[in-house]
Amino acid sequence: MPGIDKLPIEETLEDSPQTRSLLGVFEEDATAISNYMNQLYHAMHRIYDAQNELSAATHLTSKLLKEYEKQRFPLGGDDEVMSSTLQQFSKVIDELSSCHAVLSTQLADAMMFPITQFKERDVKEMELITVVVIFSFLDHDAAINRYSRLSKKRENDKVKYEVTEDVYTSRKKQHQTMMHYFCALNTLQYKKKIALLEPLLGYMQAQISFFKMGSENLSKQLEEFLANIGTSVQNVRREMDSDVETMQQTIEDLEVASDPLYMPDPDPTKFPVNRNLTRKAGYLNARNKTGLVSSTWDRQFYFTQGGNLMSQARGDVAGGLAMDIDNCSVMAVDCEDRRYCFQITSFDGKKSSILQAESKKDHEEWICTINNISKQIYLSENPEETAARVNQSALEAVTPSPSFQQRHESLRPAGQSRPPTARTSSSGSLGSESTNLAALSLDSLVAPDTPIQFDIISPVCEDQPGQAKASGQGGRRTNPFGESGGSTKSETEDSILHQLFIVRFLGSMEVKSDDHPDVVYETMRQILAARAIHNIFRMTESHLLVTCDCLKLIDPQTQVTRLTFPLPYVVLYATHQENKRLFGFVLRTSGGRNESNLSSVCYIFESNNEGEKICDSVGLAKQIALHAELDRRASEKQKEIERVKEKQQKELSKQKQIEKDLEEQSRLIAASNRPNQASSEGQFVVLSSSQSEESDLGEEGKKRESEA
Repeated sequence: MPGIDKLPIEETLEDSPQTRSLLGVFEEDATAISNYMNQLYHAMHRIYDAQNELSAATHLTSKLLKEYEKQRFPLGGDDEVMSSTLQQFSKVIDELSSCHAVLSTQLADAMMFPITQFKERDVKEMELITVVVIFSFLDHDAAINRYSRLSKKRENDKVKYEVTEDVYTSRKKQHQTMMHYFCALNTLQYKKKIALLEPLLGYMQAQISFFKMGSENLSKQLEEFLANIGTSVQNVRREMDSDVETMQQTIEDLEVASDPLYMPDPDPTKFPVNRNLTRKAGYLNARNKTGLVSSTWDRQFYFTQGGNLMSQARGDVAGGLAMDIDNCSVMAVDCEDRRYCFQITSFDGKKSSILQAESKKDHEEWICTINNISKQIYLSENPEETAARVNQSALEAVTPSPSFQQRHESLRPAGQSRPPTARTSSSGSLGSESTNLAALSLDSLVAPDTPIQFDIISPVCEDQPGQAKASGQGGRRTNPFGESGGSTKSETEDSILHQLFIVRFLGSMEVKSDDHPDVVYETMRQILAARAIHNIFRMTESHLLVTCDCLKLIDPQTQVTRLTFPLPYVVLYATHQENKRLFGFVLRTSGGRNESNLSSVCYIFESNNEGEKICDSVGLAKQIALHAELDRRASEKQKEIERVKEKQQKELSKQKQIEKDLEEQSRLIAASNRPNQASSEGQFVVLSSSQSEESDLGEEGKKRESEA
């Protein structure tokens, strides 16, 4: 109904259909106003929340800019120009933060308060009156229905009075409610205009006030400051673009140069192995045992630091100690059908680690680097030059020098070299005998063109020259502690001495002399030099069992005896003069290169810093064996004397028995001759054969006593 702005209050009692229809239009309008105002309220509330958030964020930004100078950045955290610039920005932003806070307060008072009042008070009041009007309509309709059902024939004054009173009350209530409802709907049209205009007016006034405060704070000096900062930003951007272009060119160059390195196993001709490293870093696969037969491989970053091998997992800030590799041993091993594996064993043998390299080059470089660190080359002033000099000496050591004297002279520093005519004496353990031996050539110690054996051949496949064929121990499982699981005892169970050491076989070769420790030293030199030249890093680890009878090499996994060296044939043993982990012994056997004569073979081993202990143990075993042999001989001699005495005692007791029997026979004969003395002339006493033999034995016994 266009043109109608009010509900006629005077028509509320009549309650005509036209009035009801007009009321429906006003109710629809009130519902539309309520929905629209709810949406407007949420929109303005978002403005208010955003302003509060902006004020808080601006204040936090100002606070963070003030704290910039207190930060300690790893890169460029001490830039004073940047700190002063940010301090200036902090002051301006702090002032803007204050303006935003004032704006938030004004929005809350001038914008949010009016629309909140309309939503919470006026709209809810209309909703409450609507509910009351509906109930009044229902009560009035129910009262009219009761009044209409009054009986005309059976009139009851009491009932009629009650129904009439009910109609009166409900109609009055409906009339009053309708009047208030019409009044509220008419008033809502005015409140709608107020609720729409007043918040918008407050919003605009608050913004105008905010902009006025901003214009007062932004001065010309600030504009100049901002212009300077803009110029600086442009300069930084140009510098960044130039640096990015340079880095892109570097990336392209590196991609071309690094293309061969993308292969996991690069060509060794293009990338040769560097054997002079004392520091190395890279990723390795580490073997971790998870059970008796199961294991896992973890990829970690390893690097050397002094005499330590460090490991660092991905995501870790710093590396941790993996192993102390001073005086350690390293060798290539076969592990779980994986390539390029090597094992590092600590100097005391208590800790070992198996690692896998990515390529053959890395594999050899890691082994060479750890070997150089194990020799403590990294402590020198120029480690790489020292390592190169040591490796070059190892290469040159294969060609034997003409004499011990020249070899010693070549190893001395240039400033301490002596004249060629000067003689040097060996520092061996035999004193003056070493002086005479120093003049001997190497050919008198090591046979020329002697082949070197670098691995232990299984006794099942081939008899070793140092293994006693009569021992019967080849390939049988042996308990190194002398404990037997069966009824048959091994040869070592009765031995007084049982000492077990972890050793690694370096090699063996035939020697021509076995009467001086220099034989062992020269054999060590040649075997180590040959290993360095031929890149042989693999070493067979075994358990060396020292007893009073023999030396045994036992497989640590299967407890099978690999080699047996009878102790009487071990004629010489010694440790290296400088590297106490190296030791060797000479075994004198029959056969060898010349089957008609005795031959001597020198065996060289590497231990876990226990070379002197092993030699002392072998010496103790030989002393115990010597004393045991002397005791055995003395015991046999004593037993022989006791057997002779026992035999003489038996003969003496037998002689006494014969004499006693003869005396008894004599008495019997004398007793039988007394009654017949007269008739005894011309008669003879006839002895039996046994008596005659006893008498002969008695005479022989007397002769032996007289001879004794």
